[in-house]
Amino acid sequence: MTAQPFPVSEIVATRRPTRKDAARNYDALLAAAREAFAEHGAEASLEDIARRAGVGIGTLYRNFPTRRHLFETVYADEVNTLVQVAEEVADREPWDALTAWLDRFADYMVTKRAVREALNDETEIFAACRESMYGAGTPLLERAQRAGEARTDMDFIDLLRMVAGITATAFDSAEQRKRVLSIALDGVRTKV
Repeated sequence: MTAQPFPVSEIVATRRPTRKDAARNYDALLAAAREAFAEHGAEASLEDIARRAGVGIGTLYRNFPTRRHLFETVYADEVNTLVQVAEEVADREPWDALTAWLDRFADYMVTKRAVREALNDETEIFAACRESMYGAGTPLLERAQRAGEARTDMDFIDLLRMVAGITATAFDSAEQRKRVLSIALDGVRTKV
């Protein structure tokens, strides 16, 4: 897989401050928001996010003038991470690369559910994120299919919907979610 520009990468790069201290605060706010959204959904408190990040509420608002801006940025950052993971695993064996990416995708779905509650799917951010995610993940599935390790009667959208359906279920633990995902992926893998 060759490195290619993805629309979401440009969005993330243009939003992140360049000054080191400002970038550090920005990154801390994104991490805190991701955690808060996973725990409390779209209604997570902005004050709690600022506290978790170790900054004041003014710093949060300087970086993210509106709640929507914060949601969009967290979402774009998560998708950008998926793009990076696809590039990182691309040299692995086809099935291993695909399942490593899908495991990270399943983690991303937790944050996505909270953010999706607050945003419209038709925004420019969502379109760029969807294009980037499909552009990064589709080659992993196609490579596993060409290697005879994944079913050829499915496409990338089918696979994402299956994983999204699994992650929409409440699990007792991350280990249980991983186990159930592994069982489902056994149905995708061809017998080699």
